[in-house]
Amino acid sequence: MNRLQQNNFFLLVAAALFCASHAHSAERPYRVLETFGVGAEVYVRSLAVDEKHNSIWVGTSVGVHEVDLPTREPRNTFTREQGLANEYVFAMLVDRQGGKWFGTNGGGVSRYWHGKWKTYFPMHGLADYWVYALAEAGDDTVWIGTWYGASHLDPATGQFTNYVDELVNEWVYGVAIDPHQRVWFATEGGVSMFDGEQWTSWTHKDGLGAPNTDNLPISLNTGLGTRSRHDLTVLVDGEPSYNPNYVFCVTVAHDGSIWVGTWGGGVSRFDGEKWTNLTTADGLASNIVFSMTQDAAGDWWFGTRKGLSHYDGKTWQTFSRREGLFGDSVYAVAAAPGGDIWVGTRRGVARIGR
Repeated sequence: MNRLQQNNFFLLVAAALFCASHAHSAERPYRVLETFGVGAEVYVRSLAVDEKHNSIWVGTSVGVHEVDLPTREPRNTFTREQGLANEYVFAMLVDRQGGKWFGTNGGGVSRYWHGKWKTYFPMHGLADYWVYALAEAGDDTVWIGTWYGASHLDPATGQFTNYVDELVNEWVYGVAIDPHQRVWFATEGGVSMFDGEQWTSWTHKDGLGAPNTDNLPISLNTGLGTRSRHDLTVLVDGEPSYNPNYVFCVTVAHDGSIWVGTWGGGVSRFDGEKWTNLTTADGLASNIVFSMTQDAAGDWWFGTRKGLSHYDGKTWQTFSRREGLFGDSVYAVAAAPGGDIWVGTRRGVARIGR
């Protein structure tokens, strides 16, 4: 019996056969190759590839799995019993030294390295217990996005520097670092950038997020008033509404441009001067975008409320439950070596490839 089974997790591998919907391979080169179940009420909220050890880490609402990429067999499972501070994992990072970082829902940040655990709480200097984003800078320091601002940690010294008022909004869901070592933050009130000396922010009035093309109910809340209400809104799918300043994720493209996913405003790209938006009118599955990644070929993969959208710069392809995903809301997406795309939803993970 493998370790996933010993921890009452279910890893069910099934080949996906889609003869009718994939008859024209030239038009639809990607397909769902296999799926991995983690439990009916379990959410997959984060994915991180460890290229050095050829594995992928799957962060769920009940713990973390390490899966071998060549065989897709489970290697490890971590819960509180093994040392994880909290089993609901929203963010993960594999650092350059091989350490694994886990941002949790109410349990701070845990780092696993050489078989040992280190957890950071507010008592150590972390801004908040609720952690939703992690990114490693060029100097090996780590930026951490929380529900009370951003923390900058030097692992060598354990020293934290926290930023709250400098951000356009204190609820931080995404962090990314560009080639110039500028740090970009996706928040519930827009996008902020720190260049080491100065802060700059952008909101919908600057072009962030498309107009309300889906005619969704308008929601201008930032913070939603109470922590408990916010927990419920973020941890479940939620009703669709429109707030283009509510930014879930941020990614630095190969060309250095900044891409973000918004709540109702679609995908936004910043070229250093202006924002350009992609929406359902262009081919995006939904204008509510939870996650994104750019693969080695330069193609984009957007996790939305209505499936995963693949965009090669010209054409679009969407994967949803109809194509074999466990769910339509795609909370995590990662590109693995070799070109496979891993997709996290409620109930499990799907592997997409050619």
